Amino acid sequence: MSLTSRILIAMGLGILLGFIVQGFDLDEVAYVQNILLDGLIDSGGKIFITLLKMMVVPLVLVSLVCGAASLGATGSVGRLGGKTIGLYLLTTGLAVSMALCLALIVDPGLSATDTGADRVNFQAYEAKDSPSVKDTLLNVFPSNPINAMAEGKMLQVIVFALLLGLAISQAGSAGQRIRDKFEDLNEIFMKLIGMIIKLTPYGVFCLMAKLGATVGWAEITKVLAYFLTVAGALILHATVVYPTLLRVLAGVNPLTYLRKMREPILVAFSTSSSGATLPVTLRTVEHRIGVNNNVASFAVPLGATVNMDGTAIMQGVATVFIAQFFGYDLGLNAYLMVILTATLASIGTAAVPGVGLVMLTLVLDQVGLPVEGIGLIIGVDRLLDMMRTVVNVTGDGTVSTIVAASEGQLDRDVFADPDAGRLVEPVQMAPTQTS
Repeated sequence: MSLTSRILIAMGLGILLGFIVQGFDLDEVAYVQNILLDGLIDSGGKIFITLLKMMVVPLVLVSLVCGAASLGATGSVGRLGGKTIGLYLLTTGLAVSMALCLALIVDPGLSATDTGADRVNFQAYEAKDSPSVKDTLLNVFPSNPINAMAEGKMLQVIVFALLLGLAISQAGSAGQRIRDKFEDLNEIFMKLIGMIIKLTPYGVFCLMAKLGATVGWAEITKVLAYFLTVAGALILHATVVYPTLLRVLAGVNPLTYLRKMREPILVAFSTSSSGATLPVTLRTVEHRIGVNNNVASFAVPLGATVNMDGTAIMQGVATVFIAQFFGYDLGLNAYLMVILTATLASIGTAAVPGVGLVMLTLVLDQVGLPVEGIGLIIGVDRLLDMMRTVVNVTGDGTVSTIVAASEGQLDRDVFADPDAGRLVEPVQMAPTQTS
């Protein structure tokens, strides 16, 4: 059985168990709550996410040093970086623009108002201070690389790894010896990732069981129009915008790409974290899709940090929803400010669950909307966060593939091979003997 099939089965069984626990009020039983949910299931899910996060910093550092060392020798770092960052900003701008247009057509805030204020209640939300543009820029550069790695500040790790790789490429024979060591480490880390990925079905089962047992399904009906608008925009972006870019700019089959991205997509949906999914994404982009490590080691970690297309979509719809709910009339200038702010706010935002609400605070402040309105959508944000992460991870792979194709760094034979990079190789049937 393929890994994807096992993950899907584990996901279905986990959700079913969660529904049973919530539907029969088994979470009110002390031993079910304390031993099963908060004990075995919650611990299993957290251990799985922790194992994935364990690999993020060392993998990004080693892989990016190898890529930068190779690119530094050819002098193509600047061109590659410009293409990658430009594409990420382009897709984010397209995402929030499409979300605003769809929200203005659906009018989700008016639908929520029509249901009555007694049905749509505020939840407590304490707005956090958003960093200024200056602080965001300064935080990109590490004063202490070791501390940046210890705290998981990915942009700082990326900058340090790029500089170290470029220095290695210019250091002659000494640099070549160090580069060989990093490449050996990169191979070892890839093997370790493969070991962890094989545990994915068990981790996904625990995460989905916990979700099914705790999510407040009643909250969805209160803001159903908002929920469906965000979900629809996310689906459109993943199934129309990305495939179009892949076909036009990379000349590859989008359906083949989406099939090969199944494992990162499922892990992203389960963990709600682009950062936790990064090791799986990087392995898939290199070994399943055929993107050369020189490109993948730069584009994928950078995307996990700055590419927030799914989050930008949520911000666009949420802005319209909150404005309509409170009766604010936003003009064209305000919507243009939303597009600009949401696009720029994606840079330097941590790739962790729930970060979209922090970014939304910044967007609402820029257009003069009450940040307390975020309390309207907290109840459904957990499910939407899972879907947003899927879009973000799909976008990371899309940009990596396009950049690799433009640089001649995409192995199209690997891309076309359905079995390339599979952890579970297809069973080879022995030839039958005839008498």
